[in-house]
Amino acid sequence: MLEARDLTISYNDRVAVSNVTLKLEAGEITALVGPNGAGKSTLLRTLNGQVRRTSGSVLLDGQPIERYNRRTIGRRIAVVAQEAELRFAVTVLEFVLGGRFAWSTNVGWGAGWGWETERDLRIAADVLNETELTELSGRLMNELSGGERQRAVLARALATEASFLLLDEPTANLDLSHQATLLALVRNRCDQRQASSLVVTHDLNLAAQFADRILLMKKGKAVRSGKPEDVLTPQLLREVFDVEVLVDAHPVSGAPRVTPVRRS
Repeated sequence: MLEARDLTISYNDRVAVSNVTLKLEAGEITALVGPNGAGKSTLLRTLNGQVRRTSGSVLLDGQPIERYNRRTIGRRIAVVAQEAELRFAVTVLEFVLGGRFAWSTNVGWGAGWGWETERDLRIAADVLNETELTELSGRLMNELSGGERQRAVLARALATEASFLLLDEPTANLDLSHQATLLALVRNRCDQRQASSLVVTHDLNLAAQFADRILLMKKGKAVRSGKPEDVLTPQLLREVFDVEVLVDAHPVSGAPRVTPVRRS
């Protein structure tokens, strides 16, 4: 289990996150939604130990995350950031293999990065196939489109075999087909391997379709947490986004469907 208890995070005397409690359960996807500046990305990075908290606690399997070294955290928690920073040219396969680094047991130099095992290569090949990147495995990352690069970043996260996936706007720059494919991959990983995922997204309808739970935030505070139908209500969405919406049931899935209402 990965959880935050009464978490507060401040920057330069400005409170970015205030007293937020969140628990990621095995096999579940939690969507983190809210306006720009709500503190969503800051909360996500704090769960990985990348951002220092002001007060409260982050617990990994009941223990403060500070008790774990970075290698152990890297084996348990994988992060997909909004934009991957590439300091030098690597192929898609090399980039995905980087997700196996926390599991490396040797530092000798040989083919590729010099530390990958047959198992590492097999796992990388599997996730490249899952994310439909096999044909691009030899391409350089900086030659990919934004959508292809985002899929490669997800493939790297899946290659870690981490129990917790923290995804910061993973469907940005993806077309509708690849949005559905990417979130289906996350859903499959949670269902089949009992992983947990926290997904920051601005797409309320995608959140309603794929998430088990939704945490709605505004100005650093948790407004409501619960099942999609309990969170995505016209009243709450009007309060948080200051816009009138129609919420009805999707005709196929039955999940909440949010439609902005044009004001005359």
